Amino acid sequence: MKKILILLVILTTIAASVYAQKNKSAEDLISAMHKKYDGKWYKTLTFVQKNTQTKPDGTTENSIWYEAMLAPGNLRIDFDPLEKGDGILFTNGMQHTFKDGKLVNSHPLNHQLLILGFDVYMQPVEKTLAQLKELKYDLSDFREDVWQGKPVYVVGANAGDTKSPQFWIDKKNLVFLRSVQAVGKDKDKIQETQFNKYQKAKNGGWVAAEVLFLLDGKPVYKEEYSDIKTNVNLDKNLFDPQSWMTADRKYFQNK
Repeated sequence: MKKILILLVILTTIAASVYAQKNKSAEDLISAMHKKYDGKWYKTLTFVQKNTQTKPDGTTENSIWYEAMLAPGNLRIDFDPLEKGDGILFTNGMQHTFKDGKLVNSHPLNHQLLILGFDVYMQPVEKTLAQLKELKYDLSDFREDVWQGKPVYVVGANAGDTKSPQFWIDKKNLVFLRSVQAVGKDKDKIQETQFNKYQKAKNGGWVAAEVLFLLDGKPVYKEEYSDIKTNVNLDKNLFDPQSWMTADRKYFQNK
């Protein structure tokens, strides 16, 4: 019996040691996020998004968007009313803007919230790391911290630094929680994005039902998701700029 207890202590010590050796760098963290949910995260996602914009004078303005995602790298946003044909499409590292059903602008863009909130679990680790470097995250800055009472990993900034681009990852579930960086012409304003109110997805993975944008600590934009569905069968033409108005949009035609 004594030998068994000693063996259990040794095994527990070894397990704790191995765990302690994990996630000692940004590269370790991204690899762990991918490994934890590889093959277990939903590939498609649809939801209705209620937006609340808070203006400088304190008044608010509401709007409705309908969104469809195909990971990695594809997000379609149709603005209400649907028949007008206004919206935005993110695909293949590009952002396309539509007005009255017509393409009016296209430019390169790595959508950091897509990358850190969804793509990281499906695409090669090397690709995610390359994209994060392009987004100016300093991957050599890595630390552990606590946020909203939860242990987290922080990549991109030392403690107390609120200006350097940084992202915060929940230590337990390895999901994206927040990003912080200085913005503006003189980099004198602090922009923060939060993924809040996480709920488990039926098909595996998680969905943050609220996304909050703050400027200098004050909320300026809130997204609230409803009618959340995962692993929906979607027409791939939804993510083709040339098929903006002709793709099968039945997933939201009843909205």
